[in-house]
Amino acid sequence: MLHGYGSCKESFYYQIKFLSGYFRTIAPDFAGFGASDAPATPYSVGDYAAWLKEFILRTGAQNCHVLAHSFGARVALKLFSEEPALADRIVITGGAGLVKPRSAAYIRRVKAYRAVKKLFPALAERAFGSKEYRALPPDMKTSYKLIVNEDLKDCARRVKNPVLLVYGSADKVTPPFEEGETFNKLIRGSRFLVTQGGHFCFSEHPELFNKNILQFYTEK
Repeated sequence: MLHGYGSCKESFYYQIKFLSGYFRTIAPDFAGFGASDAPATPYSVGDYAAWLKEFILRTGAQNCHVLAHSFGARVALKLFSEEPALADRIVITGGAGLVKPRSAAYIRRVKAYRAVKKLFPALAERAFGSKEYRALPPDMKTSYKLIVNEDLKDCARRVKNPVLLVYGSADKVTPPFEEGETFNKLIRGSRFLVTQGGHFCFSEHPELFNKNILQFYTEK
């Protein structure tokens, strides 16, 4: 189970409890989150993918089913597009990893940030960026920029594993009919399911979510 950015393994509380009745269940904290130490240098998606590969090999979890949320989906797409044998079936929920065309307003904001940063760096860090970004320590801010600016469309096209895409109908972070539909078109043979809830639909409506993913994991 691969958690989202700024989150931890405990976000999958209901899935760990449920799926442990059917499978050996492993839920790590990515480096820099939860109980894991921060990386010595800023990590890119590729660095997190290398981290995950080593984790899978060390735990003997090759050919595992995968449940990946948001940022966790970025890591999953990066790793399993190159190493499909490490995983069996993959569920992506609220999956991120698409770089959208930049609006004029976004470009103006970036220019304003850079101008302010030259004169008043501390003010720039406080005034610009998301709440999630401003709460990060310096190295993790660099990592965050590396992560959100990498477009994973090509990785999605190369995924060969069976994939179920589950998005909450009220998800404002990764809207289902933008992110979800795009990934559905990119990942050959993938299935696309819109369910109740928002970006954390798996914890908002766990019984429905768990039923759907168990059916996917166990079907012949």
